[in-house]
Amino acid sequence: MELKNKIRNISNFPKEGIEFKDITTLIQDGEAFKESVDKIADLIRDYDIDLIVGPEARGFIFGTPVAYVLNKGFAPVRKKGKLPAEVMQYEYDLEYGTDVIEIHKDAIKKGMKVAIIDDLLATGGTIHACSKLIESLGGEVVVMAFLMELEFLKGREKLEGYNVKSLIKF
Repeated sequence: MELKNKIRNISNFPKEGIEFKDITTLIQDGEAFKESVDKIADLIRDYDIDLIVGPEARGFIFGTPVAYVLNKGFAPVRKKGKLPAEVMQYEYDLEYGTDVIEIHKDAIKKGMKVAIIDDLLATGGTIHACSKLIESLGGEVVVMAFLMELEFLKGREKLEGYNVKSLIKF
C-alpha cells in the first residue's frame, strides 16, 4: 500500500499558502493505519529504548499504538496546564511567539532511553523542545520517528545530533 496516497492535501489551511497534510484520511482506513503504525514501529524496533514519548495531539495517535506494538510504556507531552501531577516545563519559540510544553516529572527517570514519536516533522521546533524537556529530566533521546516529513522546511537541521527517522517524505 502506498501510504503517501492515503494522506489528503488541503490547500490554504490553516492559512493562505499552506498545503496541509491531513492524516485523518489515513487513520480512518484501518488497514492503512495499522500499516503505518507497524512501519513506524519497525523504524525503531532495533533501538534500545525504555519509553515512548509523544507530543499532543497527533503524537498520541501514533505514539501509543507504537508503544503497544513494542511493549513499551508511553508518556504524553502536553500543552501547559493539561497534566494533573507535578510537571517539568519547557518554553520554546514559535514563528509568531512562544509556547510551553509539559511532561510529568515522574515520567522520565534518570538514564531512561526514550523514543519520540509524532505524525509530522516540519520545522522541528516542537520536537526539539520535547527532546530538551526529556533531557532536563535525565532521559536520553535515542531516536525520533515520524509518519511524514516536510523536507523543504529543514526540520532535521534543528534536530542535528539526533537520530531522526521518517516513513514518508514530501
